[in-house]
Amino acid sequence: MSSNSSIEWTESTWNPTRGCSRVSPGCVHCYAERFAHRLSGPGLPYEALTKSTSKGPRWTGKLMLAHDVLALPLSWKKARLIFVNSMSDLFHERVPLDYIKQVFDVMERAHWHRFQVLTKRSERLCELARKLPWPKNVWIGVSVESDEYLDRVDHLREVPGAVRFLSLEPLIGPLDQLRLDGIGWVIVGGESGPGARRMEPSWARDIRDKCLDLGVPFFFKQWGGVRKGPAGRELDGRTWDEIPDRPVPQAQMSLVAR
Repeated sequence: MSSNSSIEWTESTWNPTRGCSRVSPGCVHCYAERFAHRLSGPGLPYEALTKSTSKGPRWTGKLMLAHDVLALPLSWKKARLIFVNSMSDLFHERVPLDYIKQVFDVMERAHWHRFQVLTKRSERLCELARKLPWPKNVWIGVSVESDEYLDRVDHLREVPGAVRFLSLEPLIGPLDQLRLDGIGWVIVGGESGPGARRMEPSWARDIRDKCLDLGVPFFFKQWGGVRKGPAGRELDGRTWDEIPDRPVPQAQMSLVAR
């Protein structure tokens, strides 16, 4: 599970752990659960990590340390944006600190890449941050789906990452109390797939406007829905593909009328 990625805000994925468990409402229709279920079975990378229920596949809570791909980024000689653990969570409670340190060691050694580490387990991230190196090529982010989980952003501010970023997806409620001080990048996206919950346009616009006001790079991933393709990626007539350290086309620099 380490390859070129179809995720719009990265280039490649690297999964040094496999498996996960649900922690909040944003996990209810997890794309990784569905994908892992298709790859589960004898001889496949997610054997015994997921099970099918009447409501679809569910993580079992089991987790594997994928030592076989731990050093993989070192073999990629061309610089890439790499999403770490698209199919898991590096700060899952079942990932030992020693193994997390090994992952960080690889990221530090592969200094020509930029690594995007994303977690919902912000409390453990905050707890372990002082025990980890934080090279400039490691970006650290948290997922937030509604106002109820904004404490994850507060935890993130305590972490000395070169870029602290927010993945506000699947956005299932407004984030009226969101503050962006100390945040270097914001991704917004609606939920996709079976049972997808609707994202109101006003929720995305409010976050976009906060980013514009503070000069925070803003990336609008998708509207989502059961068929996300037709819904597209435009917000107010244009795409928003801003990424830190990547030049933004001049046409995207003008502010939208509000």
